Amino acid sequence: MKPTPSQIQAQARRYLKMLEWSEEDRLYIGSASPIISQCCHGDTEAEVLEQLVEIIEEWVEIFLRDGKLLPTPSAGRKFSGKFLVCVSPEIHQKAALKAQARGENLNQFVADAIASA
Repeated sequence: MKPTPSQIQAQARRYLKMLEWSEEDRLYIGSASPIISQCCHGDTEAEVLEQLVEIIEEWVEIFLRDGKLLPTPSAGRKFSGKFLVCVSPEIHQKAALKAQARGENLNQFVADAIASA
């Protein structure tokens, strides 16, 4: 089935567009995980966003035309605030001791470390 432009655009809007500055390359790079990784670049954010939207729409059209399931959309995704992190016992101990020294629990210590990263 050939999807209509409005069907393609509606689905493409569901993916979070990421624009990053590459200091090494001195330009912006665009991606939209999980549908496409770094896939375009340019001198301005507007230029890269325009390219990125077009690329996402092309991929959505291919998926729909071929009857394949689209990757789970990333825009508007809700997060529970909980996740499991596996580290070595030594790192676990070090983090727990640092948290204790600061008068914090381990969760707060790790949350602060992630927030400041």
